[in-house]
Amino acid sequence: MKTALVASAMVLIGGTAPSAPIAWQPPRVSSDQFEAYAAFDPMNGDLWFVRSKPDFTGWRIKVSRCGRDGWQEPVDAPIAGDGVEADPIFADHGRSLWFISNRSTDGIKRSDMDIWRVSRGRDGKWGTPERLPAPINSTAQEWFPRFAPDGWLYFGSARHGGLGKTDIWRARRDRGGKWIVENAGPAVNSASDEYEPLISPDGKTMLLGTGDGYYVSKWTPRGWSARAKLGAEINLNGSETGATYSPTGKSWLFARDAKDGKSGEFFLAGKREANWPPTCPTRN
Repeated sequence: MKTALVASAMVLIGGTAPSAPIAWQPPRVSSDQFEAYAAFDPMNGDLWFVRSKPDFTGWRIKVSRCGRDGWQEPVDAPIAGDGVEADPIFADHGRSLWFISNRSTDGIKRSDMDIWRVSRGRDGKWGTPERLPAPINSTAQEWFPRFAPDGWLYFGSARHGGLGKTDIWRARRDRGGKWIVENAGPAVNSASDEYEPLISPDGKTMLLGTGDGYYVSKWTPRGWSARAKLGAEINLNGSETGATYSPTGKSWLFARDAKDGKSGEFFLAGKREANWPPTCPTRN
C-alpha cells in the first residue's frame, strides 16, 4: 500500500521518478531573510508571502506587485496588525483572505496564533480583519488554514483532544451556520506534530507538512489513506514549509533553508508549467 502511495506521490511532484526541485528566486522577493507561503492574488496577480528572520521568527506578510521590470519591492500587507502573522491564502475567488496572527483582540495582546479572515469590497479595498470564533480557534496555536474543494476548512492546531502534539483538524458549517470541528484522524495525524494540510485542487491528495517533513495522503471512499513520506529530493533537512499548489495541481511551491548561506528560499516542485509561478513581467 505504501509503495503505491509513494508512487502516486511521485506523480504529485511531476513524474514517476523523483526529481529535484528548482530554486525560484525572483529579484526583490528573494532576500537574505526567510521567504515562504506564497499566495497569488486571483484578482490582480499580486504576490503575497511571508518574510521572516533567517531563523524563521518574526513573521510578516508582504505584498509584491508585478511591474515592468519584474516583481516590485515588497511592502507590508494592507491588513497588517500589531503581532506576527503568516499563512495567507485567498478564498472566494479573491474576495477574502485567510491568515494566522497573534495580533491584539479587543485591545488584549494574544500569545497564541489564531485564524483570521478579511473580506475585500467591490472597490478592491480590504476591510477590517476578524478573528474566527470558537471552535475554529482555541486557546492553543492554530496554523495554516486551507480549504478543500468540498468546502471543508483544514488547519493545524495544538488544542486539547488531538492524537499528538499538534494535529490536523477540519471544520465546516452546519445547516444552522454553526462551525463543526473534527480531528482529521489517525491516517494523517500521529503522536508528533502535524501543522500544514494542503489539499490538491481536485481534492484527491493531501500534502502534509509535519515536524518530520512532507508526507502525502490520498482520498479514498473510507477517508484519507495512511500517509507516506516524500523522498530526500523534497525532504532535504526538515526546514521545508509553506507549500502552495498551482491552479492545475501539477506543480507546487514550497520553502526551505538549503543551508547554503541564502537563508530560506522558494523552490518549485512537480511538472514545469508554462506560466506558473506567474511570469513577471508578463510576456506577450
